[in-house]
Amino acid sequence: MALPANLPCRLLTVALLLGGCARLGPDFQAQQEPWTGQWSSPALEQATQLRRQPDLRQWWQVFSDPVLEKLIAEADANNAGVRIAGLRVVEARAQLGIAQAGRYPQVQQASAEALYVHSRQSAATVQTSRVWQYSAGLDVGWELDFWGRFSRAIESADAAYFASRAIHEDVLVLLHAQLAQTYFTLRAAQARLRIARENARLQKRSYEITERLFKGGESDELDLQQAKTQYLGTLSSIPELESQILHARNALAILIGRPPAPMQEILDMPEKEGVVPLIDRAVLQDVPASLLLRRPDIRAAELQVAAQSALIGVAKADLYPSLTLLGSIGWSATSLPGTPNGFVLIGGPSLRWNVFDYGRIRNNVRIQDARLQQLIVAYQDSVRQAAREADDAASGLLKALEREAILGEAATAANRSLTLANALFREGYSDFQRVLDAQRALFAQQDAYLVNRSTAVGYLIALYKALGGGWQSEQPLVDAATRQQMEQRTDWGGLIDEAASEPTGKRSSIQGGRPDE
Repeated sequence: MALPANLPCRLLTVALLLGGCARLGPDFQAQQEPWTGQWSSPALEQATQLRRQPDLRQWWQVFSDPVLEKLIAEADANNAGVRIAGLRVVEARAQLGIAQAGRYPQVQQASAEALYVHSRQSAATVQTSRVWQYSAGLDVGWELDFWGRFSRAIESADAAYFASRAIHEDVLVLLHAQLAQTYFTLRAAQARLRIARENARLQKRSYEITERLFKGGESDELDLQQAKTQYLGTLSSIPELESQILHARNALAILIGRPPAPMQEILDMPEKEGVVPLIDRAVLQDVPASLLLRRPDIRAAELQVAAQSALIGVAKADLYPSLTLLGSIGWSATSLPGTPNGFVLIGGPSLRWNVFDYGRIRNNVRIQDARLQQLIVAYQDSVRQAAREADDAASGLLKALEREAILGEAATAANRSLTLANALFREGYSDFQRVLDAQRALFAQQDAYLVNRSTAVGYLIALYKALGGGWQSEQPLVDAATRQQMEQRTDWGGLIDEAASEPTGKRSSIQGGRPDE
């Protein structure tokens, strides 16, 4: 029976008409937390101000520290976590390409055979025959996306791809905050070391004075031992502070992608050594409620909800029959006389339905739904945790600033007390014990002042981090050296460029709702 010449066109038309007739499973709905609409807190209102500069994406510019800015630029280019996150974006883009391939014929198989037959009829007549037989064929199977199995899979992969981009931005947020925190921890340790050395020098002088007085019989041994105890106690804090500086330098080196070693950038700017800035407010370009929902980790959590929502539709598609269009084109020839060559074209539908699955498919749907609900709860908790982090950082900053003013006055008073105690001792109106007490109080107040100022800077950095600041980088997703290494192993085509060229902040096609900018 001859097949119509336009059968392939008819089959293609049917496929286009039937494909995507229905999409099972829930359509993703943007997550809404009603309380976030106008959320704020008194601490946040006092600790933040709306201003255009510096941009929240590069909040560290508020410190006007070129060393910090240089370290952050180097970390963006060389930090291992950022590089891995960029490669995962490329991986997710390739996964999206796999899902998109479901739109096309899933089975494409070509075959070719050649058969040689040699026979001998009898030994007496020695009659032989040789026959060659050739065949070639192409089999194609195209499962129609009648229930939205493949479109939902694409939807899920698309959301997962954009989630990977949001995770990459979140890695940048965490990196910039950690690097700035470590940098100012180093600066604070340098400042504390300078104060400890100055007090140790002062206390050593007092110890030498009491030693001379004791040897001359003008003082008892108690003053000598107390002065010695105080001096050695201050001296013992110096190795610990030096160790903190070394650890902070090593941590900075790893963050910027270097092996542990002295950092010349810090050594070349001695004017910055021991300087701990005091910034009383975080500069924002939008209200905290909007910034919370634009945090990269919050966006990633929402996109993961979207990806899982689509997987429910993929699982539900197994409950219904799948319709596949099968086609086969073949050609055969033989050298046997009188046998014609043949060309065969076969096409038709195939219906497959897993009727007796004993609850496996339905339970798989339930599994996917349970996972979706888990991600929804996780998203809701992530938003609450983000709000808590922002409020804690803002209130911590305000309280640290209150303590800063008090400790500043206390340090001034302690310095004045030492001056008066020294004067009274020299005039003979007081014993040396009051000098020792004044020295101890001065060192304690100066150190507490520096520790509190470092704490205030830490809260400011934490506030920027809690509001999702610092997610932008000028560096490509995949650096040139890594890209060259990968392309030597594998033909990447234009996929790396496609992943890198997506505009930052673009949302998944299924997401809708709030803009990112």
